[in-house]
Amino acid sequence: MPSGNKKLYLTFDDGPHPEITPKVLDILDKYKAKASFFCVGENVVRFPETYQDLIARQHLSGNHSFNHLNGWKTPLNDYYENVNLCRNHVDSIWFRPPYGKITPSAIQALKKEYTIVMWSVLSYDFDAETTPEQCVDYVINNADDGAIIVFHDSKKASNNMFHALPVVLEHFSARGYTFEALHS
Repeated sequence: MPSGNKKLYLTFDDGPHPEITPKVLDILDKYKAKASFFCVGENVVRFPETYQDLIARQHLSGNHSFNHLNGWKTPLNDYYENVNLCRNHVDSIWFRPPYGKITPSAIQALKKEYTIVMWSVLSYDFDAETTPEQCVDYVINNADDGAIIVFHDSKKASNNMFHALPVVLEHFSARGYTFEALHS
């Protein structure tokens, strides 16, 4: 994303989750931060109230496939159909490939209909070998103006994410940064 305006772009993958996502939304509200949530379609179907809550709070939603497919292990037609199945539940032009894995042929097929979004800072909140403190340090030491930071609103990542998110928000807010959803 463009730099020069002291803006950071928080993104969350793998939700919505009925226990995790509402707490993330409350933390974001406390800092008047907006974020982009790359949602797994089957989770949107399972937890529609949670999904509607993030929309009502004016966060951006993006497509993260219907079943969180690995783009390197899924045939192109199956992958494409799964992403489009998610679109039935997540009305968005924004797409992030699960695991960051996508083939050149899938890029060619999807970029006609979607804006494909990766990240510039991976928090490693999902990694059981990463401590909460390491998660904070990694984000703070690697994020700068215009960075797209990825966290996960999932059970697996919750311990690290719930420790790191408020610290990251506090750190960068104190330095005059704002947090926005992705935009064209």
